[in-house]
Amino acid sequence: MKTERITLLGSPKFKAFLASEAKRENVSVSELVRRRCERQPSEEELAVKALADELRKAAIEARESLEAGLAEADAVLSELRLQGDKRVAA
Repeated sequence: MKTERITLLGSPKFKAFLASEAKRENVSVSELVRRRCERQPSEEELAVKALADELRKAAIEARESLEAGLAEADAVLSELRLQGDKRVAA
């Protein structure tokens, strides 16, 4: 495999984290980064992502519905106040 050098800048804390993770997995820091970057998501991770996407969409729809309901309630309250003011004036 032909390789090329890649320079990565990070904080001392991040460098220590990479070194610790590499040591824990008994690989070099380079191998750790390669494995983590090339890894494909598992079926469970894909399922969780799909659920998160659905949840995000449902939350947006719920927010829009709530805003529409609140706007309608405000309109009804305004109309009732206007009718009440007309009765008091009469």
